[in-house]
Amino acid sequence: MRFFIFLGTWLWCTALWSQLTIQVTSVPANTPPGATIYAAGTFNNWNPGDAAFDLVQQGGQYSITFTPSVGTHKFKFTRGAWSTVEGDANGNFLPDRTVVYNGQPATVALSILSWEDTGGTGGSTAAPNVEVLDDDFYIPQLNRTRRIWLYLPPGYDTSAKRYPVLYMHDGQNLFDDQTSFSGEWKVDEALNNLHAQGDYGCIVVGIDNGGTNRLNEYSPWVNAQYGGGQGGAYVQFIAETLKPHIDSLYRTLSGRHSTGIMGSSMGGLISMYAFSERQDVFSRAGIFSPAFWFAGNNSANHTAANPKEGDARVYFLAGGQEPASVTQNMQAVASALLTAGFGTDEQYLLVEPDGQHSEWFWAREFPDAYQWLFQGAVTSTTAPETFPLELFPNPSNDWIRLAYATEPTDMRLQIWNAAGVLLRDTTQTGHSPIFVGDLPAGYYVLRVQVPGAPWRVGKFVR
Repeated sequence: MRFFIFLGTWLWCTALWSQLTIQVTSVPANTPPGATIYAAGTFNNWNPGDAAFDLVQQGGQYSITFTPSVGTHKFKFTRGAWSTVEGDANGNFLPDRTVVYNGQPATVALSILSWEDTGGTGGSTAAPNVEVLDDDFYIPQLNRTRRIWLYLPPGYDTSAKRYPVLYMHDGQNLFDDQTSFSGEWKVDEALNNLHAQGDYGCIVVGIDNGGTNRLNEYSPWVNAQYGGGQGGAYVQFIAETLKPHIDSLYRTLSGRHSTGIMGSSMGGLISMYAFSERQDVFSRAGIFSPAFWFAGNNSANHTAANPKEGDARVYFLAGGQEPASVTQNMQAVASALLTAGFGTDEQYLLVEPDGQHSEWFWAREFPDAYQWLFQGAVTSTTAPETFPLELFPNPSNDWIRLAYATEPTDMRLQIWNAAGVLLRDTTQTGHSPIFVGDLPAGYYVLRVQVPGAPWRVGKFVR
């Protein structure tokens, strides 16, 4: 009996003392009085305000003791949000800190040099043609708000051109080191440089991640350990709330042919889902270092189960320094695209040997991915009503959509059969799907007209 008591006590002591302690020995002089300092890293899904990882203050020092998994962990200190993350000596972006935990008791002593929002000489790194469209854009599908970024191509204000649009996740990391939690993609610098070399231009809409809701929003499928399940509502928000808002305010090429979606890691997972689920909205998708592992086989199965509705382009990217499963899962989803009816020329799969699961890698590869994705996306600089009519899905079952009709404007609609007989002449809004389930199998011509514009004509198979 004494042996078992001793063994239990020894195990309890081992568990108690085999912990990692992180000490902060000094903080910037301009740290707000009473501020709570948090550790955010791979050990808590990069949650910048996780109450379980706030540091205990004793005098002028702070510390936290916990037991992470064995291995290498990256982390940073914050004051509760990524907008208040620590910076370097000049108040600029500080690369991730790294600690190696081997399962034995360990103490790491560190200093916080500055806070990006209060210290040093550093300022925003975003280009002048980047703005915050709204700090609190309402997401009715999830009953929460989010910061939305907007990049407009150089010369937008003096041009009458309409532009393709790319929707991107993790908006904090796209344009500005000051708001990034692990470096920026430099999307604005990349597109400005390409524009100077003759690129047509593209509008980029950046959507901040939801912090603690990031994993929930970036997967429509639930992971028993990490969450998920809100991805469908999040994609619905982009397609049915945010996109119509952007199209109503800016000169966009609003059809699916000119609309893309892109993200990395979990952002890659939700971008793939959005592309397959809403082919009426997106025809171009950038899938960087996708975290398909999060959803098991669901991503590949979902892709295969959603047949091709129109021409598309999907760019897959992974790094050779990432776990082999990233590439393997990515290849499985790329194969599922073939099952869904897409051609090999509609996807591009790249694995760069030196690539890592990191913003510097995605920033480096972004220009090439953008150029491949949006090749041929610009078909006209005039109003979208003059474009050829795109119909999706085609062939159709019961419903069909107008790819370029994003306005809530009433439009006249006619359906003719192959014999030239007018079957329907009615009016409906551009947002609404068109019911064709009452038509016999065959070939049809659809004509639509927005007031003041010429007729547009398309063909579909029922």
